[in-house]
Amino acid sequence: MVKFKALECDCNIIHAECVENAKKDLQSDDILLCMADFYKAMSDSTRIKIINLLCGHSLCVCDISSILNMTKSAISHQLQNLKEMNLIKSQKKGKEVWYSLADSHVRQLFMLCHEHVLEVLNENEG
Repeated sequence: MVKFKALECDCNIIHAECVENAKKDLQSDDILLCMADFYKAMSDSTRIKIINLLCGHSLCVCDISSILNMTKSAISHQLQNLKEMNLIKSQKKGKEVWYSLADSHVRQLFMLCHEHVLEVLNENEG
């Protein structure tokens, strides 16, 4: 993990115009709570691995458990969490259930986060 030195402001001035403009852009508590729940769902390493796998593939629980070397039960539990958060969807084909990302936004968010992490890591290497 990269460590950063915190900067502190040495003034006690409230910039009223800046505060008012920022308050206009503040989302409702309901929206922010939903967004926090989204990030909680993405904060588990197994769930983020599943999202990664589903970025380019539709897979069944057997496929995912094989790739991640985990039990079907453990993967099913995480898939249920992701489905409840509307991050993935499922489609039944005969006796099999295939999982994919719910929509392109999930993939875009994953890829954007991936790009950001690579940039930070590269900046700290050089």
